[in-house]
Amino acid sequence: MAKRRKPIRIKKANRGKLRKAAGTKKGQKIPAKKLQSLAKSKNPTTRKRAQFALNARKWSKGGKKK
Repeated sequence: MAKRRKPIRIKKANRGKLRKAAGTKKGQKIPAKKLQSLAKSKNPTTRKRAQFALNARKWSKGGKKK
């Protein structure tokens, strides 16, 4: 049986900062091309946030039952 993982918790103070850097409205997804360009940013914090978001897109969201 697979071990259940805890959900990723982002501090309230940091929520929405990547969206603000991307210039997208609240409630909308950040386009993948925009994330890729942010991942090449000069700002190391923005790069880290963008890379995390790109990696998180690959994670399984529902966990398929067999």
